[in-house]
Amino acid sequence: MAIESPELADIEAQRAELEAVLHSEHFTRAPTLAHLLSYLCESLFAGKSGQIKEYSVGVEVFHRGPSFDQDSDSIVRVEANRLRKRLAAYYAGEGASHRLHITIPLGQYIPRFESAVSHQVEPVSTDAAALPPPGIKGAITRLREPWLRLSSRPAWWLVAALALLSLGLGCALLIVRHIKQAVPAAESNQPALPAEAQLGPPGGEEVRILAGSSRGFVDHAGKLWNADAWFDGGTAVRGPAQQIWRTQNSDFYLTSRQGQFRYAIPLKQGIYELHLYFAETVYGPESSGTGGEGSRILTVRANGKLLLTRFDIVADAGASRTADVKVFTGIEPASDGLLHLEFSGGDGKPAILSAIEILPGFRGHIRPVRLLARQTPYYSNDSHWWSPDNYFEGGQLASYTAPVSGTDDPELYETERWGNFSYAIPVSPGKYSLTLHFAVRRGDWDQPSSAPGENRSPVAHIFDVFCNGNALLRNFNPVTEARQTDVVIRKFTGLEPNAQGKLLLSFVPVEGYATVTGIEVLPQ
Repeated sequence: MAIESPELADIEAQRAELEAVLHSEHFTRAPTLAHLLSYLCESLFAGKSGQIKEYSVGVEVFHRGPSFDQDSDSIVRVEANRLRKRLAAYYAGEGASHRLHITIPLGQYIPRFESAVSHQVEPVSTDAAALPPPGIKGAITRLREPWLRLSSRPAWWLVAALALLSLGLGCALLIVRHIKQAVPAAESNQPALPAEAQLGPPGGEEVRILAGSSRGFVDHAGKLWNADAWFDGGTAVRGPAQQIWRTQNSDFYLTSRQGQFRYAIPLKQGIYELHLYFAETVYGPESSGTGGEGSRILTVRANGKLLLTRFDIVADAGASRTADVKVFTGIEPASDGLLHLEFSGGDGKPAILSAIEILPGFRGHIRPVRLLARQTPYYSNDSHWWSPDNYFEGGQLASYTAPVSGTDDPELYETERWGNFSYAIPVSPGKYSLTLHFAVRRGDWDQPSSAPGENRSPVAHIFDVFCNGNALLRNFNPVTEARQTDVVIRKFTGLEPNAQGKLLLSFVPVEGYATVTGIEVLPQ
């Protein structure tokens, strides 16, 4: 028996419901979730529900590329779960009276349009409280109601109502399009990146090698670093257990390859971003009595091209036992399909290397950098991947149970770093925009989990923020800046790295402590 296709009227009703949802405040403020919902519903309308799979969503919606691996990249599951929550919130509020409700069943990605039988159509009330909300959302709601009320009237009334509905929806969409064109985007001062860069870094082959290690290692971001491989020369060295600054992964730097050595790493053709990880664990104040500068000088080449010359790890990092990361863009394999890296030491001292990371990259600029002051990674509501805290020195982490106001993504602001601290974020040469995220707390830092709703005055914490010694914020007080919300965001453009290839961000207390929740660095 052939399966009947949905009635045209049913599809039109479903499309009208989809448009109402997409133009609601719940989804205009979450464009990625709106794009996901639109993709799923349009695939259903086109009769392609059998093709709605996690892989196809990852490739077509989130631009993950043909090599997308659902087992290691959970973005589709994470965003689908967020979409379910947002739909539930919408239908618990302004969409509660709608005849149709859109749902995404757990474990599936095919949307359902379910009749809300519990909501009966009532006569139009003259009570002001019963009137639909003003604006475009109210216009759409008012246009939908006559269709529902006239369902029992003569057929000519139904035809007229449907025509009026179509005309009204068309006008509403034109108004929305006009508003979008008239109002400049909030991110208009951000760099014009490729679409995949705005959503997230490009997908593809990633290589992580832990130099000198005989086994793998999983870092705080949940990424696997493989045991040492593809090397020639040098010696695997394991140093004594000790604290390494500017990283959450001190164990990461306890092994190294030292001597004169090279790597020949097989890569597919493409553009890559290369990260080299160093930490001076031998030379320092304890060994020389005067510090570690000048004790070890390195030269590094990639496919014969000079990357680093007379590179002094201690001088570059600012101290021994400090994590130091160097970033290089536009890396490509040689004609033999290998990336040849050569490490040599000067003045009779061995070269040293802690790790190699090779990521799919962009030509001419780095991948976006997003850091959250927390110990685990996070996917934000706009589908950006935030790395756990890194590159920091000083300060402490704190987490809070009381949600913040003024954001669709309160989980993003659950944690922060506070105190007197700095971040040394490695970048390649160029200009960058910087976005800092702050949250106002209704309690002291020594009571980070104060009960929600507890009536406490905001704590006064005033501080300065510098980038490479230049003041970005002076006497900054998040409490006074926040006003009617708990979230404060500040953006800066035209920043350039220092001579060591870093954006050195210093958070210096003036009164109380400095604080920050999230840091975004984007190339311009």
